Formats: sequence, structure tokens, C-alpha cells
Amino acid sequence: MASVSLQKLDKSYGAIQIVKGIDLEIADGELVVLVGPSGCGKSTTLRMVAGLESVTDGQIRIGSRVVNALPPRERDIAMVFQDYALYPHKTVRENMGFSLKVRGVAADEAERRIADAARMLGISHLLDRRPGQLSGGQRQRVAMGRAIVRRPQVFLFDEPLSNLDAKLRGEVRTEIKRLHQTIGTTIIYVTHDQVEAMTLADRIVILRGGDIEQVGTPDEVYNRPASVFVGGFIGSPAMNFARARMQGGRLGFADGNTLPLAPGIALADGREVIAGIRPEHFQPTAEAGSTLSVAAQVIEPLGSDTLVHFALGEATLTARMPPTIRLEPGQVFQIGVDPAKIHLFDAASETAIL
Repeated sequence: MASVSLQKLDKSYGAIQIVKGIDLEIADGELVVLVGPSGCGKSTTLRMVAGLESVTDGQIRIGSRVVNALPPRERDIAMVFQDYALYPHKTVRENMGFSLKVRGVAADEAERRIADAARMLGISHLLDRRPGQLSGGQRQRVAMGRAIVRRPQVFLFDEPLSNLDAKLRGEVRTEIKRLHQTIGTTIIYVTHDQVEAMTLADRIVILRGGDIEQVGTPDEVYNRPASVFVGGFIGSPAMNFARARMQGGRLGFADGNTLPLAPGIALADGREVIAGIRPEHFQPTAEAGSTLSVAAQVIEPLGSDTLVHFALGEATLTARMPPTIRLEPGQVFQIGVDPAKIHLFDAASETAIL
């Protein structure tokens, strides 16, 4: 196992800068997820760590070694790709053991590693099959097993669940979590799916346009987002945002609704802010003065709860409500929110107001 250090890491293709001098320290044994929209630089960063992309500037350390100039095979990493990258003509056993054979690992030791990894991933019964005889979830487990038998210092996962359906994604995600808990090896995991990030990560690195927007635990990025971008990216359904102006110590919205600030927060009257409220933080009732009067637009029953969409000022918001709520489109209703659950962002910079 090893720590990973990215120092002023930069990647450019000609005049186009993809990764913009990022700094990141990953502890030995930590599972860190890089997350962000397409084009934010997360996969490029992972490929630079792997040695599949050259570094334009900056430094990558794996353990005590600077690896910028080392080829992938000398970095002591193992990578799991989204497309499995299995040899179709080889059996599962042969796929998992190929890298060991190339490295000259003794046959009995290789067989022991393969058996251990297969047992850990629940694929022992598949060892004599070929990839074409396997489901997508089974193929991804084989790809993970091939990485495990290497016993690298660092695992790199590049959107490994993208090709799986929702049920299989959940199953394999659990396997990855269990794998990390069992072997404790450092993992850097790339995804665009914030649910994967929240459920897997020790820490989440949120990237935007080649820069790091925020680094924190799942709890930190969910409960204390550093910006509107982070607040909107983390959480499902996404955080709601509505512009407001301070008036009389309260948040005033364009439709005349107002909400109080949390105790201890004071902002000057007239200041424009963006109020962020997560759908799950709305309540059917609230204390006097913490209630909005709004009209339902669309109602989506989900069984376990109901999503209610409504307008607040010029914004359309979503509330996650109990399944027992009964509303019709156009019906005016009262909905509350705890002031302590309202996130405030500067209207100009869109960064959190602390």
C-alpha cells in the first residue's frame, strides 16, 4: 500500500488546459473518489497517475517515489476500466493470472492468488468460463479480480460501473466497498455518478473545469458545500436554488415569500444571495415564520415518498415529502423548512457564505 501525492499537476493539449495545477494528498489505504461532469479532468488525472497520459507540469508521487517518468508497469498500480478489457479467448482463470505469468510468479503462488481473489469476489465457479459466457457484472468482477491478484500499492478505477444496469451497479458497488474494507489498499476511483461517490468514498474530490472545487468527506460535501456547483452536484434530487434579497433580517423571494435566517447569522439588508435547500429538508409543517405558501406544479409519487415541484420566486423547486401527502396540480399549500438547513451563497461568486 502507498500514499499518492499530486503536486501542481497540470495537463494541456496544445493551448487547451485540461487539468489546472491541482494539489491533492491521498493517504495510504484511503478510498478517494474523483467526481464531476464530463470534461472536468477526472479521467485525465487518473490516467496521469497510471502513466497512460504524460504530465505537462507538476509531480506525481506514489509512496516515496516520483513516478512522472516511469512507465505504467513500473508504478506498482492496477487499473480497472469501464469496458473490462478482458481477453475474449482466455478463461477467467487465464485472464486473472495473465499478469502474474508475465511477471514470472510461480504457478502454485499464482493459483493461490487467483483462488483467493475469486473467493473474495464470489466468482470461483466461473474460473473455467470465457468472458463471452459471463454477464456484465461477472465480467467486471473478473476485471477486479485480475487487479487484486497483482497486489499493487494502488488500485485505479475508471468509471467501472458505467456499462452496468442499475441493479448490477448497486451489487458491484457493494463488492468494491467490501473489497476495500477487506484488503485496505489505496483506491482512486473516478465516476460522474454522485451516488457512487457518496456511498464509496472516504473523501470526495469534486472537479470542475480542471480545478478542484472542494475536497471533503461525504458528510462535509453534502452538509457544507463550498459553492452552488457542489451543492447542486451532490445529492439526489439535486439541491434547490432560489435568489433572494435580505429584507428586515429575512430572506425575501420575488413572489413575496420570506424565510428567517438561522440563529447567529446576520446579513445586511439589500444583499442579494442564493438560498440552497435540499429537497429532503422541506417539511409539511414548520414553526410560524418558517413557512412558504406555494402552488404545486407537478406531483411524482415514488412509493416511499413523493416529489412535489413548485415555484418560489423565479425558480422551480422540488420537495421530497411523505407518501401520505395529497396534492393536486395548482393547489396552494404550506411548506416549511428549518432555517438551519438553508445554505447561503453569494449571488455574484456563488461561493458559500460562512
